[in-house]
Amino acid sequence: MRAPPRCAAAVSAVAMAALLAGCGSTSSWMPFSGTNTPAASASSVAACPGTVILRPLANTAMFLGSGRQPMDVGFYGLLSEITAKCDAGPDAIRASLDTIVVAERGPSGKGDSVEFNYFIAVTGPDQSVLAKRTLPVRIAIPPEARRAAVTDHVEETIALAGRRPADLTIVIGFQQTAEVVQFYKNFRGR
Repeated sequence: MRAPPRCAAAVSAVAMAALLAGCGSTSSWMPFSGTNTPAASASSVAACPGTVILRPLANTAMFLGSGRQPMDVGFYGLLSEITAKCDAGPDAIRASLDTIVVAERGPSGKGDSVEFNYFIAVTGPDQSVLAKRTLPVRIAIPPEARRAAVTDHVEETIALAGRRPADLTIVIGFQQTAEVVQFYKNFRGR
């Protein structure tokens, strides 16, 4: 018996999230490399691959101490928005990505900043992971504030290897530990 399309899409999204959350950060096999240099002036404007935040991995929690209850959370993280602009090159595109990352002080939050790790990955039409890179982002939170946000700017060169940009997807999410995944299973409201 075949699953209804909506169920199949949900199962596919959960499987993709699990695959990406569990992948480590390696850069030797990636068909893209990140730099902060401007795109070449000879490049032309190109269509970007679809760019999405994986909703199951859009939130994260950082615990202070040994507990794993909501009262033990030092900071929450949220991937709020991502925008992409692309330039064409020979068999590659140069993607300029701006990701808004929000930090919120939790019940146990102490300190004036927090660092989260999130990933940027490129997937193919079959949702296979073609490239993935994990990036740290530090967010300063003023003592009188509960939350703060930064726009993290990254530029990536994505090798097309004969594919059309429309055949690829750029996905982002927080790099999750097993304890954070379990926390969100137990406490879905956060």
